[in-house]
Amino acid sequence: MSPFARKPKKKPMSEINVVPYIDVMLVLLIIFMVTAPLLMQGVQVELPQSPSEPIDNEDVEPVIVSVKKDGSYYINIGGDQETERPIEEIKDAVSKILRQKPETPVLVWGDQQVGYGVVVNLMTELQSAGAPSVGLVTEPPQ
Repeated sequence: MSPFARKPKKKPMSEINVVPYIDVMLVLLIIFMVTAPLLMQGVQVELPQSPSEPIDNEDVEPVIVSVKKDGSYYINIGGDQETERPIEEIKDAVSKILRQKPETPVLVWGDQQVGYGVVVNLMTELQSAGAPSVGLVTEPPQ
């Protein structure tokens, strides 16, 4: 054979190397697992413990109204979520949200030390703002 003889042509490879895609997917999975618990924002309150069933996790982000043990109200909407808000301002904000997205769930984070009447008053105000039902958030028993 002469040195200038042609070598047989190789067929082009028709497979996709998926190893880099799997690596990227696993890194993203770890990032989402770490950041998911940090997405729940709100005012720090001591939630009462209850062996209740969790609600269905919907795609719509809920409106969370928090009540601290001194009876002050906070809402998870707007720039500063750590600022105490009057009940009228919370009622207006909830009614505006529910007019645009009526399926938005409304949840109350009530400190276990707060009076029963304060939470009932808040729930009544939220229902008068247009919330068809108001959920109470509790901690599972430890």
